[in-house]
Amino acid sequence: LDLAELVFSKDAPLDGVGYKLKFSAGETAKWIHSRGLSGAPLDQPQSGEGTDAFDVTEAYVSYLAPLGKGLKFDFGKFVTYHGAEVIEARDDLNYSRSFLFNYAIPFTHTGLRIGYAFSDVLNASVHVVNGWDNSTDNNAAKTYGLSIGYTPIEAISTTFNFMQGPEQDNNTSNNRFLFDWVGIIKPMKKTTITLNVDYGREPNVPAIGGPAKWSGIAGYVTYDFTDKYSATVRGEYFDDQNGARTTVNGVSGIPQRLTEVTVTPQIKLAQNLLLRPEYRHDHSDKQSFDSGTRKDQDTIALGVMYTW
Repeated sequence: LDLAELVFSKDAPLDGVGYKLKFSAGETAKWIHSRGLSGAPLDQPQSGEGTDAFDVTEAYVSYLAPLGKGLKFDFGKFVTYHGAEVIEARDDLNYSRSFLFNYAIPFTHTGLRIGYAFSDVLNASVHVVNGWDNSTDNNAAKTYGLSIGYTPIEAISTTFNFMQGPEQDNNTSNNRFLFDWVGIIKPMKKTTITLNVDYGREPNVPAIGGPAKWSGIAGYVTYDFTDKYSATVRGEYFDDQNGARTTVNGVSGIPQRLTEVTVTPQIKLAQNLLLRPEYRHDHSDKQSFDSGTRKDQDTIALGVMYTW
């Protein structure tokens, strides 16, 4: 079982309170644990406490203040605003997740989010959080974020995301910076093009004994043949310049360039039931696959997703 979720939520009415609780279980839940909630190390999801297949993925309360069109406050733990993909495979375009989702950005944040929709064209939110995947803060400072959404016309939407703050244990001076951009273009009725660009940097990373930079780009083309059949092709490049975000056979600090191409047909068997067969080819400029014996890896998968 990749992921099963149970969600309880209530939208906050104007001048009222709402909430969201999301509980996750399965293999993905092992990977997305935040520190301080389960104690699972993100880089070792299959060992030690990371074998816990249960996660409280979101738990926050909301208040919609009667200012203008409504100023929304969320306080607690919520999923990240970065990236083109989300934790739930059903809501992604492919069954497997990208390198950018796994290595370039965080999964969740704990803290305060304030959002406002200025119009149908422009919206923004600011974030004051414990940082990347930390339910309990690991230092005495906060991480700050900004997200700006701009939809000039119906066929084009873009989101610009920024985040900066210290992420190292008991250290408030080495700020990690992340820029994330997502663009969605619909050039034709049945075709959607999604683009995602990430750039991150951090000074004096203990695991590699120096500064770190990482960047990547992913592109998705989705075509809807009918209401029942569609397909998505994803191509991606991720450059871990200093080996801070990925490992080569479990060893950090080795620069690595990763590429992948994924083809994912989708069949809507019923209103709430999706079937996704998938072929994926991964490549590294290092021998990262099959216990360090190969630079390439081919994967065939079959995803079945049901919502009730």
